[in-house]
Amino acid sequence: MKALVVYATRTGSTRTIAELIGEGIRFGGADAEVKSVSDIKNESDLMGYDAYVFGSPTYHGDMMQSMKTLLFLAEKAGLSGKAGGAFGAFGWSGEAPQRIFETMRNIFAMNMVSDCLRLKSAELGGGVQAAQGYGRAIAAKIAG
Repeated sequence: MKALVVYATRTGSTRTIAELIGEGIRFGGADAEVKSVSDIKNESDLMGYDAYVFGSPTYHGDMMQSMKTLLFLAEKAGLSGKAGGAFGAFGWSGEAPQRIFETMRNIFAMNMVSDCLRLKSAELGGGVQAAQGYGRAIAAKIAG
């Protein structure tokens, strides 16, 4: 069982959340690779995983352009039926994780966890536990 966590980040907050989700996946008994969106060059870089978790901060009401590009690649990667989740950091609005989640569920036809994870920061109000818990939910989804 192996999960891929891919993040886009501007200030590092979304990367921190991605790393904590990766920890949670490992705590849940699965392997996790955490990668920057810039590490994914083509759809073959997305092959070989049982679960995918994509994250982007919300910037001016939307996800970062690099995450939009990743989603176009992912659409060609045949992720239907795979476990999935979405996450992101936000300042005040937080639409990006929900848009990623809906794309994964409705367009890619993935088997998504209950909802996306939206955090202002991993350091605030139980953020570490929330991110690790989200990772555990991904691991449980893979295990079936």
